[in-house]
Amino acid sequence: MQTAFTSEQLAKPHISAADGILKDCVHYGFCTAVCPTYVLLRDENDAPRGRIDLIKEMLEAGGEPSPRTVGYIDRCLSCNACMTTCAAKVDYMHLVDIARAYIERHYRRPFGDRLLRRLIAFSVSSPSRFRMAVKAAALWSPFRHALPGRLGNLVDMARRVPASRESGTASGVYPSEGKPRARVALLAGCVQEAVAPHLNGAAIRLLTRHGCEVVVAPGCCGALALHMGRERSAKAAARQCLSAWSREIETGGLDAIVASAAGCGTTIKDYGRIFDAHEAERAREIAARARDVTEVLHGIGLRPLQGGLPLKVAYHDACSLQHAQKVFRQPRELLRAAGFSVVDVPERHFCCGSAGAYNMLQPEIARELGQRKAERIEETGAAAVAAGNLGCMTQIGFFTELPIVHTVELLDWATGGPMPRALEGRELTADEGGDPSGAPAVW
Repeated sequence: MQTAFTSEQLAKPHISAADGILKDCVHYGFCTAVCPTYVLLRDENDAPRGRIDLIKEMLEAGGEPSPRTVGYIDRCLSCNACMTTCAAKVDYMHLVDIARAYIERHYRRPFGDRLLRRLIAFSVSSPSRFRMAVKAAALWSPFRHALPGRLGNLVDMARRVPASRESGTASGVYPSEGKPRARVALLAGCVQEAVAPHLNGAAIRLLTRHGCEVVVAPGCCGALALHMGRERSAKAAARQCLSAWSREIETGGLDAIVASAAGCGTTIKDYGRIFDAHEAERAREIAARARDVTEVLHGIGLRPLQGGLPLKVAYHDACSLQHAQKVFRQPRELLRAAGFSVVDVPERHFCCGSAGAYNMLQPEIARELGQRKAERIEETGAAAVAAGNLGCMTQIGFFTELPIVHTVELLDWATGGPMPRALEGRELTADEGGDPSGAPAVW
């Protein structure tokens, strides 16, 4: 693709970066077949190829973008399925990030949209603020139908996924069991820490059981703010993480920085691209150590207890894992090594509709994608669903009665930890992946 940026425009780092990405696109169009919004809406501008043209026009023209252009870019999930299938390897992930940041700086959204986005950005980046937001949503729940569409949707979501009453993950050092094999930092996260701190508990038990000393420090990686175009907020949050992890590297060393939320891991691995030149060196050092929890465990080698766990599990690939991080085989191999029967979900490349804050900002499309994903999962006949991202677990849970568990919960259970909460009291038969003899098994 040819571009027409002026020399003054190209002197700006974000325009120069966008120019290089745009020139890689040759409009083959393979991306359209795997783009969820195009498959649902059948509008070329709701496909990566069309959005690339819109971004090019927006950046070349400068100034305030049109509401039409903003609408099409807002509807992008950032699932990055297009990058997996692109023959020209166009870096769409960073191009749409540039576009969102540009929109945030140059476009004045309608008041309701601004209010909603500020509310989401304020609440999801802090466990304590998220808990406060959930309590506020509970007060508004009786008046849900009187609220505008997306605010009503937020109240519904908060009501169905309440904040946990458990205490959060304690900061500090968790010693390894037996001889130390690695020293890692675990990102506790924001929403996960507020909604499901037991997932961090499972990750800590699993890692320490396999010889990892685990350091936990509070902090937000900046992922959700970044995906909403709030570049300044994202960098401010990320800097706090960079400082905390840099101190740990200097004092005790870190072999890996571990995320059990796939969206967070993707952002941390991308820190070297997010920061400007004077901060990039430290950011690249941190990014080079970033690992999904399954990557760390796969490298160490899982030590399951004797005997298998006769449970048929449908493994859901979070987009941030399969498309952005290219982590595909490690979770499956670990689950199979633990004795589970793992089946793939049809249309595994297709997003479930969670996509960071997408199901809060684009609820109609997210609902259709969530229903579609749940139907494909149920087609497998699995007894449970495993996923490596809380957002996916929450979204899929809106549309299926199947128990949904995090990969680390299953691996923790298989290596001596407690049974995942979602499986407690479930009666499974052979058809559902229970005892092969056909006798019901109560889990």
